[in-house]
Amino acid sequence: MRLTVLALVFATPAAAWETTVGRVCTLAHDAPQASVRLTYDPAVPEYSITVTRTGDWRPEPVFSIAFQGPAGLTISTNRHQIQGPSISVTDSGFGNVLNGLEFNETATAILGSQAVSVSLAGAAEPVQAFRACTSAPTA
Repeated sequence: MRLTVLALVFATPAAAWETTVGRVCTLAHDAPQASVRLTYDPAVPEYSITVTRTGDWRPEPVFSIAFQGPAGLTISTNRHQIQGPSISVTDSGFGNVLNGLEFNETATAILGSQAVSVSLAGAAEPVQAFRACTSAPTA
């Protein structure tokens, strides 16, 4: 019986995308090539996205995220910040980012000639939970 339970636990894939509901809402994904973290702080109110990869990002003037899939789109900004292997963007609205994550198959963070892609498999439901968290009334 114990072996069966252990086999089921280890055979079950870990959730690749996770939403955490709290004072600050978080949507997170960790993959071997990169981790992605979105936050929404209703006290500000402000969204952020951070993409962290194994090597440092070299500075470039424009950061883009290309979403590949049925609702493909590319969004770009020059308001990014780099800290070693992490690149972050903050804004008061993230509708295009959330649509890209929810309705596509991959997302590629692009900074000049540097790029890293992550799978969006399993992202739709956690993105919906993140959207619900960000639209909840604040106390």
